[in-house]
Amino acid sequence: MSVTADPLVLDFVEWVAREPRAHAEVVAVWKTSCPRLTIWEDAAEQGLVTRESVAGAGLCVVVTDAGKQLLRAHGRAG
Repeated sequence: MSVTADPLVLDFVEWVAREPRAHAEVVAVWKTSCPRLTIWEDAAEQGLVTRESVAGAGLCVVVTDAGKQLLRAHGRAG
């Protein structure tokens, strides 16, 4: 994987890395009316985040190992 990333994707992955986020929260916070700004979908397609079921919390978005590696490569929390 390339260590270059869109700054907004990095911001998003860093935000999710702080704590697993409910899928509904991710959609509400990161939705956009611009079809060219698909930040969280791009992060998922790149394998930086994934959806998983968390007991007591439901469907959540969490950072993958690849996402953590990308954050470290860019000097961000991971």
